[in-house]
Amino acid sequence: MSGGAPGTGPVAGLVVRAARPGELEQVEALWLEASRWLAGRGLDQWQYPPRRWRMEEAIEAGDCYLALRDGRPVATLTVHERADPEWWRHDDPRSALYVHDLAVSRAVAGQALGARLLDWAGALAARRGKRWLRLEAWKTNRLLHRYYLDQGFELLRIVDLPHRNSGALFQRPAAAHPEPEESRR
Repeated sequence: MSGGAPGTGPVAGLVVRAARPGELEQVEALWLEASRWLAGRGLDQWQYPPRRWRMEEAIEAGDCYLALRDGRPVATLTVHERADPEWWRHDDPRSALYVHDLAVSRAVAGQALGARLLDWAGALAARRGKRWLRLEAWKTNRLLHRYYLDQGFELLRIVDLPHRNSGALFQRPAAAHPEPEESRR
């Protein structure tokens, strides 16, 4: 990553920056687009109304990020240090950054932006002195599990709590990945 405030900068032709308070609608729109895409594939993940209050809290805390191409939002993710105690209490929770709500617009699908944003989050974790990048995924979305395994994550375990649909817990070492060539221009 080059220049900019911590957690901002170019990634693979994108600018990644903290979402601003007036950008809740853009974050929500990316989430809703991902929800519709999942439903179209027969997956039950994210098939509930968006949790605007949670998105708004993440924006206000500076934990929600937008990836912009040519000034237009094409992806979002939330990255923070708060470990969910139902998942991570026995895993040295302070040793990691946690990724949530990664959504990439279908307009840029197939360009490995999700993978690049995970690398960006891993570099952010390393800069913050964290050992791990962690996330939890929908328990029944096996294609998503395969995706995270292909991105170098390890499946630690699946926690089956009756009140939670997520529970597939993944982590990989935090690492500062080399900056993509197109970001150095």
